Amino acid sequence: MPPDARAIRGVDDSKALPPHERRRLATLILERAVAVGIGAASVAEIEALNIYHASTLAMRRALSRLRVAPDHILVDGRPIRTLGLPHTAVVDGDDKCFSIACASIVAKVTRDRLMASLARRYPAYAWERNAGYGTPAHVSGLRAHGPCRHHRSRFVASVLDASAPAQNCESLTDQQLCSL
Repeated sequence: MPPDARAIRGVDDSKALPPHERRRLATLILERAVAVGIGAASVAEIEALNIYHASTLAMRRALSRLRVAPDHILVDGRPIRTLGLPHTAVVDGDDKCFSIACASIVAKVTRDRLMASLARRYPAYAWERNAGYGTPAHVSGLRAHGPCRHHRSRFVASVLDASAPAQNCESLTDQQLCSL
C-alpha cells in the first residue's frame, strides 16, 4: 500500500469482516495498492510438499507477480526460513498491520470467488457457502459423493474416519494467495 496514503476506513482482520464488506474493501484496496500479486499452490503441491512449503511456494509466486519489487516483506505469522527474501514476521499481522490486513482481505475475496466457481462445477460440497471448511453440508456432500480432485487427502481421511475431527479443507490459504 502507498506509504503516504491514508488507511482505508474499515480495513480490519479479514476474519472479522462479513463477506460483502470484504468484497467492498477489496475493490478499494485494489484501486489504491502500489502492486498486488496473487499466488496459489495446488492440492497436488500441498500433498507433495506439505502445507508449510506449499504456502512458501505460493508466497514466492505472489511476490514474483508484483510489478514493483519489494525491498522488505511483511508476513503474517512466523518467519519463513526458506522464503529467501528479507521479511518481518508479525504474529496476528492481519489484526496489527494495515498492509497485511489488506492482503488478507484480497486473499479471502479471491479464495471465495474461486470456491464459488468450483461450487458451480461441484455443487454437492456447498463450497459457495463454506469456502472449503468442514461444515456439516460439506462433510455430508463428501460422504454422499466422495472426494473430487480439489480435496486434500488428509481432509478426506479425517471426514471418512468418524472418530477424527474434521480438518479445514481450505486448499488455498491467505498466505498462499496474496501479497501486497
